[in-house]
Amino acid sequence: MSRHFTEDSLRRYLLERSVRQADGCLIVRGYGTRRGVYQKVAGRAWAHIAAYAAFVGGYDPALDVDHLCDARDCVEPTHLRQVSRAEICRTREQPSTCRNGHDREADESTGRYRRTCRACNRDGQRRWRERQAVEVALARAAYVPNPGESART
Repeated sequence: MSRHFTEDSLRRYLLERSVRQADGCLIVRGYGTRRGVYQKVAGRAWAHIAAYAAFVGGYDPALDVDHLCDARDCVEPTHLRQVSRAEICRTREQPSTCRNGHDREADESTGRYRRTCRACNRDGQRRWRERQAVEVALARAAYVPNPGESART
């Protein structure tokens, strides 16, 4: 615990700042205003980690606190578990489309979706090459040779 909170006062603090949702999640209102992101409470502590330590107990700093409900601002003790980072990565659900709506390809070696969408990567590389071409053209247009230099051909 911190020097400002005991286990009981931290439990009360978290419950005062939380709202029960219809799906059973206990959503905490921390310092952030956005819904669905990790929240900080009680100074610098992440709300879900503080809730695990206060409500469940036995917090191990070597492990990560995972949400079974996938709501990052949920502090419901039954929705929290401590697992390794590798376990979180294995069980994480991946969307079948990228953020731009392209279908994602599966990697043959792992069976999981590729990290980068090929279509988005191709478009990003094309935009980068266009920006580079504009910069080169502007640099060439701005170049003024010295009067004493001879033109090399």
